[in-house]
Amino acid sequence: MQILLITPPLTQLNTPYPATSYLIGFLKKSGIVATQSDLSLELILRLFSKQGLDEIALELLKHKKKYKNPGIRFFLENQQNYLACIEPLIRFLQGKDPSLALRICSRKYLPEGPRFQAITEGASPEDPDPLSWAFGSLGVQDRAKYLSSLLLDDLVDIIREGVDERFELSRYAEKLAASMPTFDLIWDALISTGTLVDRYLDQLSVELIRKIPAPVVGITIPFPGNAYGAFRIAQAIKKENPEIKIILGGGYVNTELRQLSDPRVFDWVDFITLDDGEKPLLCILEHLQGKRSSQQLLRTFIRQKGQVVYQAGLGLHDIPQRDLGTPTYQGLSLDHYLSVFEMLNPMHRIWSDGRWNKLTLAHGCYWKKCNFCDVSLDYIGRYDPNSADLIVERMKTLIKETDQTGFHFVDEAAPPALLRALAQRLIEQKLSVSWWGNVRFDKVFTPELTDLLAQSGCIAVSGGLEVASDRLLKLMQKGVTVEQVARVTHALTRSGIMVHAYLMYGFPTQTIQETIDALERVRQLFEEGCIQSGFWHPFSATAHSPIGMNPGKFGIQLLPEPPGCFARNDLGFIDPTGCDHLTLGKGLKKALYNYMHGVGLDLDVRIWFDQKKIPSPQVSKTLIRRALNG
Repeated sequence: MQILLITPPLTQLNTPYPATSYLIGFLKKSGIVATQSDLSLELILRLFSKQGLDEIALELLKHKKKYKNPGIRFFLENQQNYLACIEPLIRFLQGKDPSLALRICSRKYLPEGPRFQAITEGASPEDPDPLSWAFGSLGVQDRAKYLSSLLLDDLVDIIREGVDERFELSRYAEKLAASMPTFDLIWDALISTGTLVDRYLDQLSVELIRKIPAPVVGITIPFPGNAYGAFRIAQAIKKENPEIKIILGGGYVNTELRQLSDPRVFDWVDFITLDDGEKPLLCILEHLQGKRSSQQLLRTFIRQKGQVVYQAGLGLHDIPQRDLGTPTYQGLSLDHYLSVFEMLNPMHRIWSDGRWNKLTLAHGCYWKKCNFCDVSLDYIGRYDPNSADLIVERMKTLIKETDQTGFHFVDEAAPPALLRALAQRLIEQKLSVSWWGNVRFDKVFTPELTDLLAQSGCIAVSGGLEVASDRLLKLMQKGVTVEQVARVTHALTRSGIMVHAYLMYGFPTQTIQETIDALERVRQLFEEGCIQSGFWHPFSATAHSPIGMNPGKFGIQLLPEPPGCFARNDLGFIDPTGCDHLTLGKGLKKALYNYMHGVGLDLDVRIWFDQKKIPSPQVSKTLIRRALNG
């Protein structure tokens, strides 16, 4: 029995989302014929083509009232210039025509819409090149990627404003699915005539199933911004051939659909699986072959007699990491992915530019204590590490297949002991690779270990500093202190490893004073060269975290949830401190953007906020320096 696995829109443009490649590797090892397709990439390539831009223009011309939008007006006035450059620009971002960078950097080749305004206005007789601080007098390829990405952002704005308000570059119709208690919005969108983007996705789905007439199709839904696309693909395939069996799974399903009970979901889908997909998928294929009954499925929702039924599969077990096989990208056109450079953020650059082979060192998290995390779910709670030797063998296999030596380890938190063993094997075997991943800023990351990791090819790590407050770090059971993070990140940086910090604001009981103090600590971490990149996230209470399951312990009260039978994840709550942290978010992000570029590190942190009554920081100006010297 053949199975086709699909990634729906929209995900990263520069590299395949790893879910299908992991499953294909497992199915191949199990002797099952399987192939994969990335309709997320295919949709982007169809939209950003001469034909796509022509049809976008026709859609815009149907609604003359939208001409008032400056981006749309500019696009229509410069349509021929867009048509002339779009396909060469896409080839350039695919790495196929690097010489085009010189024309792009001339600032005479691309039509420069609203997204270019900031750099255009920044030019002056004294500073005719406002991008020189980022790219210098050279950096032609990077500068051209950045300018090209601005043009893509202009086109995304045009599509969103004039064609489909749900469209963004890395997500599609996210608001229809994220923590949405009912299926109504997705249902209504599916039974509507659809937008140009929908019609393209329908066409791509039908073309694919005609090209690969597999009797079973699996669709991964990693994020809320993939959910509508997944159902749209399933609907198109079912209309083309109702006999095809369709399976859904993935991160969004695992976190948000665990209480699914709306039978309408199964009008276009036959099976929905939870948690790791390998064993549930194998059970479904055996069921379709008549080898097991529906009662013998594992962690799978089905519809029976008009009702949603969950088959838990008691007595069945997941397959150990060591037996899953090596991921494979066979079937994907790796040379079609686009390296973009949207943000002048060093970690975002690594994330969105270049193609990375994806591997997992260990299933789950070795710490699994953080109170804001979904520690009750399998993807966090079940820890199952691979051996260093097996990881190296998988890396060699992927290098041979892809001719790429860059690796992104997609762990929740890479285990330090396993990283040490892996680094030693890579050095011993003289395997020249570049790798990065997510870590906890664990105290075992000593200068000796960070030097070893760098020698093995580690180029960057990301990790959670979160609230940058010892009181709150203790409350969330993060297992680190600010001073410990300072020493660990300094060791990593000294070894030549770039450090990105995940930051959080609005944690339960966090005061404005604590938020300002957190920003002061972050300022000092940048000032001392401990971190080079960061991003502030607003705190969200989730249904499967200790905070969501026991809010009273953390001093908050959950708001009543609307009735529903579809998605459930983010929870509204009341914090008795009464602090409106969302109003502080703009200032926090503005400060961080400047710190990443070495700007404002000597200024009082209060200058970044528009609010008048911001307390002064109560943190010693030498806190981080003393931690590093102590």
